[in-house]
Amino acid sequence: MAITVNRKETRFYPNPKRVIAKFYMPIKEDRARVIITSILKRSEEEVSHILNQILSNFSKRHRNISKIFENSFNSLQEILGNINNDNKPLSLKKKLLIGSYFTTEYSIESTAFFNPSIVEAPDQSNLEEGQKRIIVSFRATGEHHISSIVFRQGIVDKDNSLKFQTEGRLVDVPEIIKRHVYKKITFLKKLSEMHIEKDVVNIVMDKLGKTFLYGELKQSIEETLKQVRVTPSKTKVIESIMWLAKSHYEVKFSLDTAISERVLFPVSYTEVNGIEDARFVKFTDDNGKVTYYATYTAYDGYTILPKLMKTYDFYHFEVMPMNGEYAQNKGMSLFPRKINGKYVMTARSDGINNYIMYSENINYWRSAKKIQEPLQTWELIKIGNSGSPLETEKGWLLITHGVGPMRSYSLGALLLDKDDPTKVIGRLAEPLLVPNEEEREGYVPNVVYSCGSIIHNNELVIAYGMSDYSSGFAGIPLDELFEKLTNH
Repeated sequence: MAITVNRKETRFYPNPKRVIAKFYMPIKEDRARVIITSILKRSEEEVSHILNQILSNFSKRHRNISKIFENSFNSLQEILGNINNDNKPLSLKKKLLIGSYFTTEYSIESTAFFNPSIVEAPDQSNLEEGQKRIIVSFRATGEHHISSIVFRQGIVDKDNSLKFQTEGRLVDVPEIIKRHVYKKITFLKKLSEMHIEKDVVNIVMDKLGKTFLYGELKQSIEETLKQVRVTPSKTKVIESIMWLAKSHYEVKFSLDTAISERVLFPVSYTEVNGIEDARFVKFTDDNGKVTYYATYTAYDGYTILPKLMKTYDFYHFEVMPMNGEYAQNKGMSLFPRKINGKYVMTARSDGINNYIMYSENINYWRSAKKIQEPLQTWELIKIGNSGSPLETEKGWLLITHGVGPMRSYSLGALLLDKDDPTKVIGRLAEPLLVPNEEEREGYVPNVVYSCGSIIHNNELVIAYGMSDYSSGFAGIPLDELFEKLTNH
């Protein structure tokens, strides 16, 4: 008999009204100069009139649009230096008007709103008995298929019904507050893992100390370019060095933003084409300290880089790449606590099978043990995890996904030993969740895919994406699931 699946009424769909304003340089530099020069020649009265119209049109769509225009203007300093040769100070209104021509709106959710993960929120105050406050992250996709991370907050009640807060009217990107301090030995190891071992690496790195900042690395590269004959291969190596260096950063959101108004839009060049499939987990350390981690895939249009994000409050986020021979491919998920004093991760290092990895350092993953290969007909192409494992009295419950005929994605489940999760003690022979007629239509047909679930009131609540387009939720009775798992 099939396991009962209770699909919730709650659905999330793409919303083209959700827009951010960001720097925009769609034209060649010489054309940009023409635009700027034209504005510089205009009178203050005309500038004021045009700017007031723009502010009237866009101020209600963005929080502090004038500050956004000013930031865009500041991004044009190199071009401005070649135009404003007399160095006369510009009025604020001229700066804002120039900035408005180099700013654009981007609809972050216009194409898809999918692949959610779900975690218990940091704040559990003022709730009724049987309720739990939750935060759900989504992969939001807009023009040119650029993905970002967005959030919604809600409550699951004693009957496991879901109710979410109304989304905020405005959408904000965070402020970059800090670039990373690099350790030379760690940086070199990561380059080696990326198979970048050209002589030019040593020339660049020899100019730096044991630790260095991004600006120091950039200066070293500029000096190296003056010393060596630049070839296509050397250029590629230098680009790879800079690509890795720009992958570390910290951001923070304004405290007056609602969680639904915060969007983690790509910041570094390693993720310029998207932040994909974040798997959030509430991690409790041995001393009881709680940290929210998320593993995700950074994509620059050519290369993927597994990355780790951490936050304590969903206002301040620290982002870093993961290192090690097995920190490869998509779909890494962290266990919610250490096991035998070590961090534990599920992964699909070879792109086909499921692995368990142990490490004493959350950023380094250098060993892995295969625990699951594709076996059933609905998963023969490849398998992977669908979020962080959930701890239960019977063991670690790991929701998986499998790819079968017609590239159909289904969800499955494993039960892993509580003390040694490399031991599989239960596995579903049939899929747990398959796309129904309503869910199979979308950007990528015939797909259900999850990045995280929770257990509440003896029910597994799965947040899942539907055909790379929208998102929904399903409830699975735990007793039924465990009965099936322990029989296989």
